[in-house]
Amino acid sequence: MLRSTALTRLAPLSGLALTVAALPAAAEEGSAMTPLWSFGNVSVNYLDWSNGTESRTSTNAAKGDFFYLELEGGVGFDWGEFYGFYDFENPQNDQSEEDGRDNRRSAAKVTSHIYLGDSPFSLYFHVYDFRDYGFESKEQDRIAGFGYRHTFDNGLWFKPFLGKAWVESDDNAYSGQNGYMLGWVLGYDFQAYGQNFSVSNWHEQTFDRDEEYLQQNYVNGPAGSTGTNGAVSLWWHPVEEITTGIQYRYANDKLGTADDYQNAMIYTLKYNFL
Repeated sequence: MLRSTALTRLAPLSGLALTVAALPAAAEEGSAMTPLWSFGNVSVNYLDWSNGTESRTSTNAAKGDFFYLELEGGVGFDWGEFYGFYDFENPQNDQSEEDGRDNRRSAAKVTSHIYLGDSPFSLYFHVYDFRDYGFESKEQDRIAGFGYRHTFDNGLWFKPFLGKAWVESDDNAYSGQNGYMLGWVLGYDFQAYGQNFSVSNWHEQTFDRDEEYLQQNYVNGPAGSTGTNGAVSLWWHPVEEITTGIQYRYANDKLGTADDYQNAMIYTLKYNFL
């Protein structure tokens, strides 16, 4: 979840993003839809859970290492910006579990900042969709609130947000209002040894979550009312078309696991096509 916020695909979500993007065009044709910046990439990733995480979660939404493919992109206009990704996990096999269950999963996110005039504040919208095909389960989180944007003199950019949360789950789990989310994305570009690097961080802190959700949507619920989710990343940009990096992934009272810290390393190779 890097750089600025931007647009993605995934059929259930892309219609929302395109609808929001089309609103200013009605007021001002042409120039309002001219991007100020954009990026897009495809990547192959390997997520390696720590031994401690695998031990702690063995009977609590057990975690296992996996490959995933990702499509990621972003676009910015003078009135707002969008970010999105789509992940396809375990694409190399469809029945790797001992009981024959489909082991593939998908995750997608769209976020947007709609600027409030010339101020650094924005309306913030966020949709995250996760589907586990082996368990025939799904969860979609929706956030609506306010954001803020600032770039420091040294080039560090920081985009926090705060919003109300809703969740929609499958038929066997809780759906409805689900507290609030405070989060941010940040990034910084730098050079070292004649090479281009960047660091980034995305972080989400959910709080005041619904007690029924905490009981029903976790393997050994209830989970705590506050959940932590994020990653810290170091990226190397050897040439314009290629980015590679490592990410430290962390979570607590998230990802279906109640009351256990989870951490992993993610190894990524990206092809930048935009």
